[in-house]
Amino acid sequence: MSYEGWFTLSVVGLLLVALMKNLAPTDILFVAATALFAAAGIISPEEAFSGFSNSGVLTVAFLFVVVAGLRETGVLDQVGHHVLGKAKTQRNALLRLSMVVMPMSALLNNTPIVAMFVPIVMDWCRRNGVSPSKLLIPLSYLTILGGTCTVIGTSTNLVVNGLMVENGMPGMSLLELGKVGVPYAIVGAFYLYFLGGKLLPERAELMERFGESRRDYLIEMSVEANCRLSGKSVEAGGLRQLPALFLIEIERGTETITPVRPEDRIEAGDHLIFAGVVSGIIELEKISGLVPVVDSNAELSASEKRDRRMCEVVVSQNSSLNGTSIRDAGFRSRFGAVVLAVHRFGKRIEGKLGDIILQPGDTLLLQTRPDFVQLHRHDPAFYMVSMVDQWRPLRRERARIAVAVFAVLMVLMTTGIVPIAIATALAAVSMVALRCLSSDGARQSIEWQLLIAIAASFGVGAAMQNSGAATTIANGIVGATGSLGPLAALAILYCFASLLTEVITNNAAAVLLFPFCIELARLYGVDARPFLIGLTLAASASFMTPIGYQTNMMVYGPGGYRFTDYLRIGAPLNVILGCVAVVLIPMFWPF
Repeated sequence: MSYEGWFTLSVVGLLLVALMKNLAPTDILFVAATALFAAAGIISPEEAFSGFSNSGVLTVAFLFVVVAGLRETGVLDQVGHHVLGKAKTQRNALLRLSMVVMPMSALLNNTPIVAMFVPIVMDWCRRNGVSPSKLLIPLSYLTILGGTCTVIGTSTNLVVNGLMVENGMPGMSLLELGKVGVPYAIVGAFYLYFLGGKLLPERAELMERFGESRRDYLIEMSVEANCRLSGKSVEAGGLRQLPALFLIEIERGTETITPVRPEDRIEAGDHLIFAGVVSGIIELEKISGLVPVVDSNAELSASEKRDRRMCEVVVSQNSSLNGTSIRDAGFRSRFGAVVLAVHRFGKRIEGKLGDIILQPGDTLLLQTRPDFVQLHRHDPAFYMVSMVDQWRPLRRERARIAVAVFAVLMVLMTTGIVPIAIATALAAVSMVALRCLSSDGARQSIEWQLLIAIAASFGVGAAMQNSGAATTIANGIVGATGSLGPLAALAILYCFASLLTEVITNNAAAVLLFPFCIELARLYGVDARPFLIGLTLAASASFMTPIGYQTNMMVYGPGGYRFTDYLRIGAPLNVILGCVAVVLIPMFWPF
């Protein structure tokens, strides 16, 4: 091997060590490695930065915006809260998650799906006495499995597809990967259904922490005539599935219904009184037609509603608000705000929200103007003023438009009328132009660090190919497999890729191993497509560690997991899925 080959392998080795030890951000490491290769003359400047114009990378960016449009209009939330439904057992809940999460992740980014479902799963577990550790790893794995069913299921699929096109090969159609991806995902789902409960731990101590550090607010909501809850029972309306909230009573004129039973019906004009934490109130606000009693949101235009923010304040000892009822305090005229909920020293406050007499130390949840924090941070009326960052006003009136844009995108990609990158670009622009998402929201939805890392990693892959390092390693694999042929080489490639993706990012693993697929095909004199399909699946098969895939890390803390939990359930799953892939791939893409 030449000097360039040894230099390339040395830099790549250092890069892998730095990635595994998290010595610097991923994008910085890949940019640095690519710059070194360009400075050494192993790749040209054009090759170093070709990833930034790659159609797969651009498609990933546009899809971030499309998913943000669906999220900001409340479409994803509506789907999420109907998933668990009436599930009463862990297996039933897992089955419902499988039937919804996998199809969703086949068409949408995995990260927002997991972020949306974690609080829903946590709340279902709390109500049904199930440890979240039994369901959160399966939730992450299901999104990974669903992502293997279509070319847009994960950024890895799009990156490999972009590299294929860049190297003069036909790109993958929307559903081509599903020939193996669908049975691959089904086998994985069956494994989780039958063995997940036995292999996953039950963190009893986590269940005990559910009741700790809760700041229960009291909030009173009014059911408007157009509310979807009107005419439904409490259970049918999904009010027993709301995360971190409990429906205390229903007030109907002079009648008070308490305790509230699942079969009690909700009628227009009812006042529903809930107790729960901030995250639960945020979810409650997403139900169209259910408005805070002391609020007058109905009088605000859609644009005004989008400008509102949510803040927490603590009433001070010397505040003029003390001894005044919430209704008479004039929050709208004095502060440009309305009180959504009240918390008082861990006690459940009795009575209607507007009649509560404020006391020093009361914590109020307010809906405010954007400049409230700046204007009242030092107001003597409050001890503390802080923004609730996770709350966002939804553009519910644009939900149908967002769904229509997404449906058109699916038609364009399925029929192939225009290239995938162009279709996703049109959809992203449409989301902004049709006001499903603001231009600032579109920019903020793009995970720039991920995109830069993917784009820069193309230069590393080019260096492996130009220096001869990929050819040398591919020759070694061919020599090792000998007369066993390309099928054995496919199995080795799959194993190596699935192990590599456990310690570095899935996109990086795919880009680094792409040149090996090309060289293996050339040395065996066969089509490269079977190797590339195997690489695409293996690069996403990150089940054995929490660090290999972002969604695994997202459930690590909430599930109370240990590092070895992923190995216990993920190692057998990796072996099973590897066998499925190696058997099925040559059937659909012969060598």
